[in-house]
Amino acid sequence: MKTLSSVLLLLPAFAVPAFATVVVSSPSDGETVNSTVSYAATATTSTCPEGVASMGVYVDNELVYTVNGTALKTTLSVNPGSHKTVVEEWDYCGGATFVSMEITATNQAGVHVTSPANNSTVSSPAKYVATATSSCSQGVASMGIYVNRQLVYIENGARLNTQVDLGAGAQQTVVEEWDKCGGASYAPVNVTVQGGEKVLSNLQASDGWNGWGELAPNYDICSAPCSGVTWSMSRHVSSPSLSGNATEFKIGGTRPYSDVLWSIPVLGQDTTQNIPDTRHTLLPTLHNFTYDAYFYGSNLELTQVLEFDINMYMNGVGLLWGTQCRIAGGNEWDTWDDTTAHWVPTGVACNPVSDGWNHVTIQVRRESDDTLLYESISLNGVTADINKTTPPFSVPASWWGITANYQMDGNHKQSSNTTYLDNFSLTYWK
Repeated sequence: MKTLSSVLLLLPAFAVPAFATVVVSSPSDGETVNSTVSYAATATTSTCPEGVASMGVYVDNELVYTVNGTALKTTLSVNPGSHKTVVEEWDYCGGATFVSMEITATNQAGVHVTSPANNSTVSSPAKYVATATSSCSQGVASMGIYVNRQLVYIENGARLNTQVDLGAGAQQTVVEEWDKCGGASYAPVNVTVQGGEKVLSNLQASDGWNGWGELAPNYDICSAPCSGVTWSMSRHVSSPSLSGNATEFKIGGTRPYSDVLWSIPVLGQDTTQNIPDTRHTLLPTLHNFTYDAYFYGSNLELTQVLEFDINMYMNGVGLLWGTQCRIAGGNEWDTWDDTTAHWVPTGVACNPVSDGWNHVTIQVRRESDDTLLYESISLNGVTADINKTTPPFSVPASWWGITANYQMDGNHKQSSNTTYLDNFSLTYWK
C-alpha cells in the first residue's frame, strides 16, 4: 500500500522562472471606493530584454489612462456604481500582461465593509476588509475595529484589510473611521463565530519530517544523496527563534533552479500527531484550513521561491493547496492549479524582509464538491483576498491523510541559502 510519502513523488511543486507581472497595490479587487479612485501599480518582465514600455488603466473596457515606464500612480474619477477595471503593462517586445479588479464607487461618506457580512457566521480568525470615504477635505486618517466595545486593531489610511481573533459565539464588532477634520463614522458588524477548531502547534519542531530534492528542469524527485542539489534540516534551534525551538532549513548544490521539498504528515496515514483516522470518519468532515508560520532568512534575496502547501487525500480525491512567494522570481504570490499542474500568478505582491521574522497566514477551504478554494494570504499583517478555485485530482483510494509542506527553491546560481521556521501551526475545522 502506498503511503502519503509516495504521493509527493507525483506532485510537481517547483519554481517557475520569472516572467511579466503587474502588481497592483491600489485599489483592491472587490473594494468599495470613493468616486475619485487612486490607482498604484508596478510592472516587471524577464521575457523582454528591453523591459516594460508603458502601463495603463481600463475602466469598463475603455482605456482611460496611460503612462510610460514601469510604475503607475494616478487618481481617476468614475461614476458611482460597479465597475470592471484593468491595469495593464505593455513591453517593448509586443507582449502585455494585466490584472483585473471589480470595484464599487460611491459618493456617500461612511464605512463600507466588504467582509465579513453583518449577521454572518464566520470562523476565527475572521477576515475584515473595509474602506472609508469622508466629506472631510483632508480625507480619512485611520480605521479601526472594535470587538465587544474594545478597540483591538487600528490602521492608518482609508483602507483596512486584516484578520482578527474572535471568541466562539455571538460577537458585536464595529468598523470605524476617523477623518482628519475630527469627525468619525462607523458600521456595526455582528457575527457568530464557529467553534470546534483544532490547532496542531509547533509543527516545525515535530518528529517525522521528510525531505526530497527536485532537480531542474524536469523537477524529478530524488532522495539524498541527490547529485545537483543538497539540503539539511536541524530542529530545536534557539537562535534565531521566537519560541526558542525553531527549525533550520538549508539548500545548496550545483544545478541552478533546483528545489528541496520538506513535508510532515499530520492527519491520517503516517500521522506525526497521533491522529490516524483509521475509521475514515474525520477527514470527510473537514473543510477549513489555516497554514500559519513565521519564517526568517538573512539573505532572502538569494531565494528564488518559498512555498507553503497543504495536501489532503481521501476517497480517491487529491487536493493540493500550493502557495508560493516568488522572491528572486519576481516578488509575487502564486497559487497552484491542480488540473493544469501550473502556478497561477495572483497579482498580489510578496516582499518579505531579510534579517527579520515574517509572518505568513494562508486560509483555504474544501468546498462541498471537493473544489479547492484559495481564500486569502496574509504577510506581515497585510491580508490579500485571493478567492480562486480549482478542481481536485485523482489519487489511489488507499491514500488517506493530510500533510503540510515547506519548500525552498534554488536561484540561477543554486546559491547556498538558509531559512528558519518557527511557531508553525495548522488549524482545521468543519
